[in-house]
Amino acid sequence: MKVDITFFISIAAIAIMLYCLYLVMTLKQKVPGGIVGKKWNFLMALVAMFTVGYLSTPFFGIIPEDVLRLIVSGIFFFGAIYVVITVKLIYQIIKELSA
Repeated sequence: MKVDITFFISIAAIAIMLYCLYLVMTLKQKVPGGIVGKKWNFLMALVAMFTVGYLSTPFFGIIPEDVLRLIVSGIFFFGAIYVVITVKLIYQIIKELSA
């Protein structure tokens, strides 16, 4: 395995994602049920999936190109879904707080 700057960036990203996974799981106890709870569960699943995707990044040099492209496109696709859900969730929270 080739060790260069991308390897260290990948390790840093993995550490951050593991921390995020810890945060979403810890915050789950404080999230109410209903729509917010359902969206939070989905966000937790996406963070878990991203963490698994990020864990594969140090091995990108040995993963076949077709599989690599599938992993990267999946991370982009589900990243976009994550952003939409997060923004909508924040919008709903702000709407509730300002009512």
